Amino acid sequence: MANHEPAVPGARIIASGVDEEETTGNQRVLAGWQRYLFFWLCVGYTVFHLAVLNVFPLETWAFRIIHVAGALVLGFGMIAACTPRHAEGGGFKFSAQTLPMVAGLGLAVYALAAGIALMVQRHLMGEMTQPAWLLSSFSQALLASVAIGILGSWIFKPKGGAIGWYDWALVFGSISVCLYLLTYLNQLQFRAGVMPTPADYLTAVAGVALILELTRRVAGLALVIIAAIFIAYSFLGPWLPGFLSHSGYNFNRFFTYLYTDNGILGPTTAVSSTYIVLFIAFAAFLQASKVGDYFVNFAFAVAGRARGGPAKVAVFASGLMGMINGTSAGNVVATGSLTIPLMKRVGYKGRSAGAIEAAASSGGQIMPPIMGAGAFIMAEVTGIPYTDLIVAALIPAVLYFVSVYFMVDLEARRTGMQGLPAHELPVMSEMLKRVYLFIPIIILVGSLFMGYSVIRAGTMGLVSALVVSWLTPHKMGLRSCITALDSAARMSIQLIAVCACAGIIVGVIGLTGVGLRFSAMLLAVAENSQFLAMFFAMCISILLGMGMPTTAAYAVAAAVVAPGLIQLGISPLVAHFFVFYYAVISAITPPVALAAYAGAAVAGSEPMRTSVTAFKIGLAAFIVPFMFFYSPGLLMVGDWDVIARNFATALIGVYFLSAAVQAWFFGPLNWVTRIIAFGVALCMISGAFVTDLVGITAGIALFFWQRKMVEPKPVPQT
Repeated sequence: MANHEPAVPGARIIASGVDEEETTGNQRVLAGWQRYLFFWLCVGYTVFHLAVLNVFPLETWAFRIIHVAGALVLGFGMIAACTPRHAEGGGFKFSAQTLPMVAGLGLAVYALAAGIALMVQRHLMGEMTQPAWLLSSFSQALLASVAIGILGSWIFKPKGGAIGWYDWALVFGSISVCLYLLTYLNQLQFRAGVMPTPADYLTAVAGVALILELTRRVAGLALVIIAAIFIAYSFLGPWLPGFLSHSGYNFNRFFTYLYTDNGILGPTTAVSSTYIVLFIAFAAFLQASKVGDYFVNFAFAVAGRARGGPAKVAVFASGLMGMINGTSAGNVVATGSLTIPLMKRVGYKGRSAGAIEAAASSGGQIMPPIMGAGAFIMAEVTGIPYTDLIVAALIPAVLYFVSVYFMVDLEARRTGMQGLPAHELPVMSEMLKRVYLFIPIIILVGSLFMGYSVIRAGTMGLVSALVVSWLTPHKMGLRSCITALDSAARMSIQLIAVCACAGIIVGVIGLTGVGLRFSAMLLAVAENSQFLAMFFAMCISILLGMGMPTTAAYAVAAAVVAPGLIQLGISPLVAHFFVFYYAVISAITPPVALAAYAGAAVAGSEPMRTSVTAFKIGLAAFIVPFMFFYSPGLLMVGDWDVIARNFATALIGVYFLSAAVQAWFFGPLNWVTRIIAFGVALCMISGAFVTDLVGITAGIALFFWQRKMVEPKPVPQT
């Protein structure tokens, strides 16, 4: 858990260690030789990616196979199947494990040895045909060892944080899958999914099982259950009704198809093996140079003294931290462990504090230039240049954060809150002296718009973070660089597993054609109402994203929902941003709101009430996609005068929306004036000149009514 310096009188630096990686409950604390082994494996894993991306290119399939296998090895070594048992005793005695341990480890070691033998025979000895018995025994031993390892990890727990025998079996199994796929790479590119051999099939099943198990460990059951439903759908199609029906597939063709560039090795893994690892390494170097601390301190210096200052700090800091933090829930814990207690101190209820941080942190996933990993996947899927995507994302992100800012400001006005005393905040003049810490972000954005590739720009940003650290007390030397490389691999594991698992779902969607059937259904709905079709697409995107990390939620929604929207005549840019936004805000949508639950844990509030409050605070995010659907100028599409008018009216609209939600507009609003304020917001959303004019007229009338008739006295909190 990150440590923070307390906000005490005389304190000038509020934040310390806010961007350190948070450990999960099932993450092992390795010791002895295991600790050193996996430390150097992590360093080597990150160096391998940086070298392949910048210096020594590797064949695409081979690179992605090694990328996934490396994450599996690191994941099974460092992340337990459940919370490790640290006390002595308990669980099953060693005798109960003897038989499965001997069988599991024995089969895993045999499979690994056989895999090495197959590779040596084929690539070093030039023997193009291997003995049938060796291929058969290899694949059967591999699948059996993986099954025993997974079951063993659910049943048995090691003493302390050591790696159990079952996880060693899974580590060896991950290496064996990689060896086989690399050995027969050229052949698999032609026969997988078409005419696979029994060894191809059993190896693919083992690989899919390993990915699902690691995903369960790092991201929970939600994504695994959804993947399992899609896998089952591939075989149950002939018995399903309506548009869900299909002819079905046999096991050997199906699983080998999944382990191709149409599935696991497809677009999601393409993104995780390039952009995600690179930008997480960039984030790790920023962490080492304490840029995250500076971002939060800078936000405190800017907004700490304002009404409800810590809440406004959460908005600013979460937007900045979102550029270097890969998940909404991770952002909540990182910045919320500091901002939530301070919000409660100035008068926010616990549920409001947790909800504000959750809403702001979720917005970090839509903040250019990095936007979590969603923008990279969007660029890969749509073919739209990454620079065009981050330009298009700018105004919607501003609208979202401005809306959350309005929400917290109006609540502070309504309840008469104050900010923090000046003597407890960082001094702005001192913060400005260290503004050079923004240089890595500036270099990243600048190099992108100068025409450099995303990979080259990310590498330049990484190097600049290293150089900038030499101007700070946290100067990075060789030891710090190696530690950052280790951190990058550790932080990457969750996203890599999630992307590989999402690849399974995307592969099923492509194989069964359910995405096209869904598109046909959307077209049928749109014949009656295009708005109804959009609303239906919104609900499906949110439903698919509930309980899932943003990356996987968008990848699935992009495969299921976006094609249907495009068939409605909506441009790919608008369609993909539409589903991306709803995939992101599923993190604050009840009943499964992961970011809100993380905020509730920090705030000590009731999770469901916190998620409902986060939903209200982030309400603009549910409306902004419809705003840029009706007004593409908000995505920088069209003439500049149209873009400027759409932006200006949208800002007015989100302010009135915030006023309606918070029941405060230069004074308290009754139910009639709240409805009027909400109506003004809706008028400003459509983007049409007439509705804008009506909205502005009604807004001005409401303004003068409030100023003349309502006394703006704060309402005490109950």
